[in-house]
Amino acid sequence: MNTNTSFQQVVIIGYGKVTGEVLQYVYDRKEEYGYELAFIEHEVHPFGVTENICRQNKISFERITDKRKLAAQLDKLTKETLIISASNNFLFPAALVAKPNVTIINFHNALLPDYPGRNAPTWVIFMGEKLTGITWHYVTAGVDEGNIIIQKQCEITGDMKAYELTEQLMELAGEAFRESFADIMARRVQAREQGFAKDRRMYRSYEVPSDGFFDLTDEPEDIYRLLRSVDYGKNDIFPLMRTVMDGQQVQILRYRKITADKAKSEQDSGQEDKGFCYLPLGENMVLKLKYASIIV
Repeated sequence: MNTNTSFQQVVIIGYGKVTGEVLQYVYDRKEEYGYELAFIEHEVHPFGVTENICRQNKISFERITDKRKLAAQLDKLTKETLIISASNNFLFPAALVAKPNVTIINFHNALLPDYPGRNAPTWVIFMGEKLTGITWHYVTAGVDEGNIIIQKQCEITGDMKAYELTEQLMELAGEAFRESFADIMARRVQAREQGFAKDRRMYRSYEVPSDGFFDLTDEPEDIYRLLRSVDYGKNDIFPLMRTVMDGQQVQILRYRKITADKAKSEQDSGQEDKGFCYLPLGENMVLKLKYASIIV
């Protein structure tokens, strides 16, 4: 057993790619450190890999979707325990955070103290940020308020969609976790305070950029940025964005940035007149929107 840790048990909670990478890495280090390992799935993910990892490696696996039951289960922890919250939206009760035998770390997909809360990749794109990144931090009773363990940053390109940024952030999160794991286990992290304002903006799960609506008189660059900010590919995190065309409210089914020559060719052919809209987007580019009427 490695003497550089006092943790007797590690419990991982989360879903998705980062959680799978963290789970596999912690399992691979299990014999070295001598801790017990357990995984809890609180939110069922359609593309989850964690259950398979647990089955293949004989890791304790529990699916607890009820918040009260999960809180009660975690409250039973008596050993020196490290809880790793990776892509997890469960808010840990203050009583659990205060337990002297429990340490909790969390992954957040933004550079705290900025953009705390939910759907950070969406908001950094929508707000026109050029840089973002990830944060691993200790958990306190306040949401995303704990001291910072490690951060990594990346650029946001002018055409980046939310799902593309999310994928890049997942990669950074895995790298950062592996780099900081030994220090976390040895309790030698030089954590730093966030230094946030008490009235800082907290982003909620129910919030939608621009309230899910734009006007065709808005700057095309702003419309494009809005559409990219809510684009999570096959994951329907946000409703379709809406606007008004010819006095009727419509929803945007698809969007593409194309060359002005291609847009002119399509419009001249008349093949895509119905249900499409073309907006100039910078020099020699056009934003092509596919829309449909909203059926009430």
